[in-house]
Amino acid sequence: MEITSQMIKDLRDKTGISVMQCKKALEEAQGDAEKALIILKKKRSEAADKKSDREIGAGAIGVYVHNTNEVAALVKLGCETDFVAKNTEFVALANDIAMHVAAMNPTYISSEELDENAIAKAKEVFSEEIKDKPADMQEKIMEGKLKSYFKDQILMEQAFVKNPDTTIAEMVAGGVQKFGENITIAEIQRVSVK
Repeated sequence: MEITSQMIKDLRDKTGISVMQCKKALEEAQGDAEKALIILKKKRSEAADKKSDREIGAGAIGVYVHNTNEVAALVKLGCETDFVAKNTEFVALANDIAMHVAAMNPTYISSEELDENAIAKAKEVFSEEIKDKPADMQEKIMEGKLKSYFKDQILMEQAFVKNPDTTIAEMVAGGVQKFGENITIAEIQRVSVK
């Protein structure tokens, strides 16, 4: 199948990824836009993994204040260089994440921040629910319940409020792929009058 410039443009508009990467993904998917999107997502996570050990030396503060002036959020989005930190698309990413934080009020940025006390308390509650289940299945059931319970509290695992088809982790990985630098959410703050 012939890859048209319109197909490339549509995929680029959808993902924000470079024209060449979109073209390569469409060629690999033989013109199937859905497959190309999956290929780009796979490459996005591979790119993020490769750059995850690079040092963060710059960044931007994302800000969101709701139109009612009753809730606001700040996000410190880190990157490697000032060049990327001053990029309007990078700042827009920081602001989008801040809007998401204001809307969803996550407790943790990533699962690594979960403290043992919170996990132990959740296990106490769920152990009552699974006590009648087969012994060999209890650990697996507990794992699923914990994952489900904490998913709504962990920013990186939440579905983005403006596009539920993508998670915050996928947005950050997309930023890594787009800007070619390690990007991390270093800090979040949310304030509310209620």
